[in-house]
Amino acid sequence: MEYRSNRNVVFACQYHVIFCPKYRRKVLVGEVSDRLKVIARDVASENDVEIIEME
Repeated sequence: MEYRSNRNVVFACQYHVIFCPKYRRKVLVGEVSDRLKVIARDVASENDVEIIEME
């Protein structure tokens, strides 16, 4: 676990995000999956966030 610091705090903030569509249909396949991964990486880099793992 990596700790980060700000001017007055030290923190290690981690989130586990799960996408579960209605009726558990496979909607994130093919080009949709690839585009979502690109968008997630772009947003993470803009907000100085590290993505540890993405499946």
